[in-house]
Amino acid sequence: MTTESFSDLAASRHSVRDFLPDPVPDELLDAILDDARQAPSWSNTRPFMLALATEERADRLRGAYVAEFDKTLSVQHRERGAMARLVLTGNLPDGDYKVWAPYPSDLKPHQVAVAKGLYDHLGIAREDHEARDAANRRNCEAFGAPVMGFVLIHKGLMPFAALDAGIMLQTLFLSAKAHGVDSCPLGILAAWRGPLDAEFEIPDDYRLITGFALGYASGEPVNDFRAERRPVRLAAPRS
Repeated sequence: MTTESFSDLAASRHSVRDFLPDPVPDELLDAILDDARQAPSWSNTRPFMLALATEERADRLRGAYVAEFDKTLSVQHRERGAMARLVLTGNLPDGDYKVWAPYPSDLKPHQVAVAKGLYDHLGIAREDHEARDAANRRNCEAFGAPVMGFVLIHKGLMPFAALDAGIMLQTLFLSAKAHGVDSCPLGILAAWRGPLDAEFEIPDDYRLITGFALGYASGEPVNDFRAERRPVRLAAPRS
């Protein structure tokens, strides 16, 4: 592979937010996973694992995650007393990490900018809660992708397990793109652990850090959206 072809591949991968129902062939998934194992890892420990759901299992997970998401709508709408009611009803998210934690102040503007850009692209007004809920609900459905993936990391090798998982996942995404398969990370799925545990046997030491989707992009306008890709930030040398 030439430098130009790799640069083109890296630039061509983007987060797809609407997928065709066409399945990804098993042999193609195997090839993508074989490429993902080439990613480097801390002392070659590979402190991560994947769970992949297709067909009926993926559909059950979509339904389960949407149900959990809908339980939290009052909190997301910032209704008075909503968090207390969520606690009292036992419906707080049961994820391994606090996905609802606030963004650091220096990173918050970037999160706001990408959210505003996406909603503007979709024509969804800020006050249109129903449309925003529908758009967010699609995340829980993996945007209709035929493959729902979940990334789990070993709690005993943090934060390096998260680093290794990120390297592996980007390798997986680039391999998928090279094979004509599109992708999207789905951080929202890490808010809930119960639906995953109902479908997979996960070792006790592994924690859910993100989900992702694999499949083939549809022609829907949402897939024309592109987030800003800022240059890698470099620390200034001391004078």
